[in-house]
Amino acid sequence: SPVIDDDGLVVHESGAIIDHILRRHGGGRLQPAAGTAEYEAYNQWLHYAEGSAMLPLMLRLYVGRLGEAGAPLKPRIDSELANHLGYVDQALQGREFLVGNSLTGADIQMSFVAEAARDLRTQYPAMDAWIRRLWARPAYQRALERGGPYALATP
Repeated sequence: SPVIDDDGLVVHESGAIIDHILRRHGGGRLQPAAGTAEYEAYNQWLHYAEGSAMLPLMLRLYVGRLGEAGAPLKPRIDSELANHLGYVDQALQGREFLVGNSLTGADIQMSFVAEAARDLRTQYPAMDAWIRRLWARPAYQRALERGGPYALATP
């Protein structure tokens, strides 16, 4: 599970980790100024990833392992996937990033949603283009070099 130890302060949960790192070490980068409308949108996306968008993706994974026993749940899960991935895709139409004009922690947090939906991404072209832009960033490439291959980060 995602856990960091930052000088004795243990932080868990992906969104909390991103928030902590940016507030403590970001120097004002990768997040809008607090108190702005952009900050509120940023904060919502930061929590939307795990609070809403990942649920149908995880249900699909779990129910898929049930075989035919899970078949009755598939239409509902597919509907929720379409709702959430469609929402993300619509939010990204005509935009480079989820919030504002530059990369934020919300893009980093939401990137796993797009990666986990890898077999569905072609149905959501704005989301697909967005994740490909993130993968092409030099910092992302350096992270892969440092951390090693990452199975979900492929076209």
